[in-house]
Amino acid sequence: MTKLTRRNLITAAAATGLAGVLGSRLALAADAPLGITLVVPSPIGDVGWGHALAAGLEPIKAAYGDKVKVTVLENIAEGPDADRIMNKTVADGNKFLVAGSFGYQNGALQIARRDPSVTVLHASGFQVAPNFSPFAAKYFQGTYLLGMAAAALSKTGKLGSVSAFAIPELITSINAFTLGAQAVKPDIEVSVVWVNSWFDPAKEQEAAKALIAQKCDVIFSNAQDTPSVISACEEAGVYAFNLNSSMKKYAPKTYLGCVATDWSPFFKASVDAHLAGTFKGANAFLGVADKVVEVVDWNPDIPADVMTKIKEIEAKIADGSFSPFTGPIAKADGSEGVASGATMADPEIIAMNWHVKGVSTPLPK
Repeated sequence: MTKLTRRNLITAAAATGLAGVLGSRLALAADAPLGITLVVPSPIGDVGWGHALAAGLEPIKAAYGDKVKVTVLENIAEGPDADRIMNKTVADGNKFLVAGSFGYQNGALQIARRDPSVTVLHASGFQVAPNFSPFAAKYFQGTYLLGMAAAALSKTGKLGSVSAFAIPELITSINAFTLGAQAVKPDIEVSVVWVNSWFDPAKEQEAAKALIAQKCDVIFSNAQDTPSVISACEEAGVYAFNLNSSMKKYAPKTYLGCVATDWSPFFKASVDAHLAGTFKGANAFLGVADKVVEVVDWNPDIPADVMTKIKEIEAKIADGSFSPFTGPIAKADGSEGVASGATMADPEIIAMNWHVKGVSTPLPK
């Protein structure tokens, strides 16, 4: 797998220019490998979102061998630079693009619309085209379960979350975390610090310490690509958990668990469809039943009776008989969010822009 960074791509991308993207593109030979490019906004380390996406491409390399060529472009900031770099990789003949950040949506969609022979998977977005599929994880299924565990271990009744950006995918994760905690302790409260970054170790650590100072004794690291929050909580003796990939080695004592994601089933099916000429863009919202989301590394401190209940709910989530977003659910302002007996459908969850009652921090405007 080739790994490149923003620094050694910008010059080449600028030189190529839009004209090079639109015209005189060399056709790939019939027996040439399929070029697959993953673009991510943060470094590919040993943990986090980018790491999980890159790991999801490994089974494709194993399955297809030299019939595919996988390139990872890491640390690519959202905005014009990312657009130029994605255009450059397609101009170079890569026909399968994984745009690994919400802020890549517009540039990636333009690529798909210009060239129907290119398949684009876009993380966390909402736009769909015949050759363009947004994909997101139902993190909320796992954060509900970890909310139950957090409430059982909390002594203060105050939980916290260091969260990246106030987008629906992360809002739903916080809401389900809160609802799961309230299923164990109805009066639980959750405070949120939005750091407005996917990768800022210093700011993330500062946010975690601020929540700990407010007596939050379980912290949810919501979409951070670094173990900064997890490490700060270990140092303070506070339980913590995160999304995407295990960070247990950074907190061997206080690690509560991980809502892990395995993107390989979705990536493999998408590549298969591209090669067969049958790919059809669709909104891929994937969870426990799809074997994309799984909670791992449960802390042994969780009481046995609570763990039994968690496993019962987990099984019901997997078979579709339980959803964290079944009413009655009140919004943070006291109004009705979900009526009694009603269950939010996936399109409603994907668009969620409000917090449930119990989240004490207002959403940023």
